[in-house]
Amino acid sequence: MSYEVQQFTLCDGWTNTWTVLLEDGSSVPETFATRAEAEAALAEFLADIADAVAAGYMEPDGGYSEAGFRIVKAGSASG
Repeated sequence: MSYEVQQFTLCDGWTNTWTVLLEDGSSVPETFATRAEAEAALAEFLADIADAVAAGYMEPDGGYSEAGFRIVKAGSASG
């Protein structure tokens, strides 16, 4: 079983917006082997956003907050 980070979007609702770029230039949705790995990746992403805000590269209300993300079993629409 794998897990994915989903982001809430206005057009598509909850969706996996994270991708992995393959060597041939194509991309696939990013998934994680465990829930803990997905949680760690999300925490790192949110920390990077906080750093960018603190450094003045992003506005504090740049649209990224923990509430806008969730972790679900890959392929799950309901979480």
